[in-house]
Amino acid sequence: MKEIKAIIQPKRLERIRDAFRLLPGFPGMSVSRIQGCSAHSGPESHASLRAELTDFSDKVKLEIVADDDMVEPIVSLIHQHAYSGQTGDGILWVMPVETFHRLCRKPD
Repeated sequence: MKEIKAIIQPKRLERIRDAFRLLPGFPGMSVSRIQGCSAHSGPESHASLRAELTDFSDKVKLEIVADDDMVEPIVSLIHQHAYSGQTGDGILWVMPVETFHRLCRKPD
């Protein structure tokens, strides 16, 4: 199993959700509203401390735990529907999952 995480532009969430609804076997996802900033190529200069502390934009974080065979289609759909070619489109990464339990099932 793998955990897929993506940070995307909020306006892209509906497209991604609609694409997942058409993906057979999609395991579901958690969605969080977050704020963040992109990596910058050089030193930054802000007019004030207030400007520096508020230099974040709204983002959406997706978290999905999926079987290995679902990872490629899920990653592909996220990339396809989140991509605009502009700085700030977001990031996506995949990590291994050691254990996974659905809490709606009785423990062994």
